[in-house]
Amino acid sequence: MNTPTPLNDHRALLGESPVWCAREQALWWVDIPGRELLRWVNERLTRWSLPAEPGCLALHEDGHPRLARRDGLFRFDPATGESTLLAPPPYDPGRQRFNDGKVGPDGAWWIGTLSDARENEAALYRWDGRSLQRMGEDVAVSNGLAWSPNGGTMYWSDTKAHRVFKLAFGERLGAREVFAEWPVRDTNQALSAYAGRPDGAAIDAEGCYWTAMFEGQQLLRLSPAGEVLQRLELPVRCATMPCFGGADLRTLFITTARAGRPADELAAQPWAGAVLTVRVEVPGAAVPVLRV
Repeated sequence: MNTPTPLNDHRALLGESPVWCAREQALWWVDIPGRELLRWVNERLTRWSLPAEPGCLALHEDGHPRLARRDGLFRFDPATGESTLLAPPPYDPGRQRFNDGKVGPDGAWWIGTLSDARENEAALYRWDGRSLQRMGEDVAVSNGLAWSPNGGTMYWSDTKAHRVFKLAFGERLGAREVFAEWPVRDTNQALSAYAGRPDGAAIDAEGCYWTAMFEGQQLLRLSPAGEVLQRLELPVRCATMPCFGGADLRTLFITTARAGRPADELAAQPWAGAVLTVRVEVPGAAVPVLRV
């Protein structure tokens, strides 16, 4: 495997939610504290400013991305930069915001939240085009959503708890089972000895779960049984989420962060905040576009 390198010269404060658009052959992602939506296509970067933090985005078959912002769900028009409200937030925006989200095999948009105020008040919601239904709760930072290629298993992480769950996925969600977990960092532990905590994730065609280990300077590829099959060392401390793209879905795009990082770390890691790219042997499983 090659060494990851930057997609371009742009550096986000906290890049997140990379999504590959097969129709445009384009990469979309967001900068949460930078309040931006970004698109890279034909070697050109386009940036749109937003009035509130975007947690994630979903591509829609109508060509207008959907944004989950702190202040609600929105339909975004790339031609005008205007947003149309679809649903208000199902929480107090002074305490929570939308975070990681992804379109599921059922065609709905699954979106989690995180709490700025209190542990374990975050939740997981499902948007069916008409309403938001609460599907899971009792987490601090909802993250890591992904589905097995056959759609029968959902993966969902709580970043702060350092734990990834798996659930049977069908007409109903099954009970949470611990898929993988890592030790919480001790206050005196050096970052160089810390594995990190599971952030965003993606699934490849063999059903393996790729998770970005925030502060661990690595991506891990886990088997469907939760075994670590591969470790991809990164040139930056804080990866946030991978996604597969390119014409053959064998390019791995990895968003990263630089907000709040120490000055000496940023000086040593000038690619922090970049979207990193690397070619992989096993292609990704295609993520569906939203149709509701």
